Amino acid sequence: MPPQPADNAASSDKVSPDYVFAFEDSRRLTGANLYFDEPGAALETHGVAADARALSGWRQNLADARDALHWSEGRIVVREHASGASLAFVAPIDQLYAATEVNEWAWADAAGAIEQSALPPHAPGHAALWDRGDALRTLRALAEAEARPDLIALLEQARIHGLPAYSDDDAVSIGEGAGSQTWPLDAMPGSTQVPWPRLHAIPTAVVTGSNGKTTSVRLLAAMARAQGWITAYSSTDGLFVDGERVDSGDYSGPVGARTLLRQPTVQAAILETARGGLLRRGVTPQQARAALVTNISPDHFGEYGIHSLEDLAQVKLTVARALADDGVLVLNADDALLLKRGASTPHPLAWFALDDAHPQLRAHRERGGATCGVGEGRLWLSLGEARHDLGEVEALPLTLGGRARYNIANLAGAALAAAALGVDPERIAAVLARFGSQPGDNPGRLQRWSFGASEVYLDYAHNPDGLRGLLEVATRRDGRLGIVLGQAGNREDKDIRALAAVVASFRPDRVVLKDIESFLRGRARARSRRSCAPSCCARACPKARSGCAWMRPAPPPNCCSGRPRATCWCCRFTIPTPAMRLSPCSIGCNWDNGAPACPWQATRLAKRSNR
Repeated sequence: MPPQPADNAASSDKVSPDYVFAFEDSRRLTGANLYFDEPGAALETHGVAADARALSGWRQNLADARDALHWSEGRIVVREHASGASLAFVAPIDQLYAATEVNEWAWADAAGAIEQSALPPHAPGHAALWDRGDALRTLRALAEAEARPDLIALLEQARIHGLPAYSDDDAVSIGEGAGSQTWPLDAMPGSTQVPWPRLHAIPTAVVTGSNGKTTSVRLLAAMARAQGWITAYSSTDGLFVDGERVDSGDYSGPVGARTLLRQPTVQAAILETARGGLLRRGVTPQQARAALVTNISPDHFGEYGIHSLEDLAQVKLTVARALADDGVLVLNADDALLLKRGASTPHPLAWFALDDAHPQLRAHRERGGATCGVGEGRLWLSLGEARHDLGEVEALPLTLGGRARYNIANLAGAALAAAALGVDPERIAAVLARFGSQPGDNPGRLQRWSFGASEVYLDYAHNPDGLRGLLEVATRRDGRLGIVLGQAGNREDKDIRALAAVVASFRPDRVVLKDIESFLRGRARARSRRSCAPSCCARACPKARSGCAWMRPAPPPNCCSGRPRATCWCCRFTIPTPAMRLSPCSIGCNWDNGAPACPWQATRLAKRSNR
């Protein structure tokens, strides 16, 4: 990996510039991935376009390196995109660190040096860019030092026995959950020492999508527990076994999946699989019974060459590569991209939609396929010729009386995935009838509290579609709307502005923009708020050129005062604003007439008048 730029802000000493490499990211692919079904290595080129001469040189360098390292031939992928190209190739799973070095050298040599004042760094163990023979000798030494023929032999025996096997830097495991055994890499068994008869896979589901992943994972885990299985699940909130948290943090990637699939008590696993993990490492499970893709929405554009919804759909559908041969891919028929791409998958399909009469669902049922959708106010699960009534939609707690349409979709997708795992329809219906009635069922996802006539909603809505769905549920015609909005730092500015534009389209009465410390992800404090602010303000203040928060509810009823006005701190544009503090008219109304200042300013305009 290229070194990160030094932080020179804290020092007045002159520091020589860092060398700029011809690539921006280099990584191991430890499982099936966007490019192919096998492990390998990938990098992102530096620059807008990769010319044909450089790409041809990279391919030749790879061929020479494979020959020098005695690697077999395998797939080579060039994926060109708006910000450059992704260059990937298949490599031995026991030599993936060496594979990243091969990829970096092959491209840097082919692309040529970027004009700059800094000299290229060189350290023992890294391929020299100026001596081809020396570079190949160095790469061969790296590969030989990393190679583990005993690991390769054990993984091959697992394949022959039809068993999933997972390896990392520390251990190797064969089988899954209660049917698994794990060994340290420095104490691996011979084939005759492995208890093959007791090893097996467990019912496993992989869940991805732009919105609804964690809710669907929690629903599926509850359904699997209702079936009587000791169930583990991973999500952005941590690792859970049988309903108890065993670790906190974002475990929506391969580390969380491997950790749970090695738990010796676990009988079923539900694994949230986010876009980042899919692109950085690939997908972990090898014999999943179900893979659920909830939807595709604009999010995370600009990373790893993903610039469009088509790109994102291709990434999300990588989870199909985690399925067993007869595993079921569960897709949302209300999503045009999934509807378009679903036909090309080699796996059995199951379709869900808000309307059980959706043309895709009707046609799929006629072919004997599984579907789930809403008909005459009830949720129907169709499995072959059997139709199962899962309950009245408005009575299911997670739907908030039928208002939370996106949660209706989550229920339908989870029901199909649970059926693919082998959960009985009666148990699926029982879980849907109660899930969401308790605060601990789905924390941080469409949680609601009532305080008198006021309601407070909390949700992880992190992209425009998710936020729009939340605000459609939360907005009431007879009430005021206040929003506290934050966003992760690893989004492009235009994506953050799109989120703020959704907020503005609902004409909220107050917007508070905040940083989320644990989600800054390399972005400077206040930068996300600066990106949000103009979009939030623009609907209220046409002259705004920088952000401000604003308010516009009607005056309180029976107030003895006239409607107040406020001035935007940014551009002095006058906008209606509410009473912030109201005391009974017998002692007068206390108005706060000032719109809050720009979010990154320390001061706040707060003029008050008493009447």
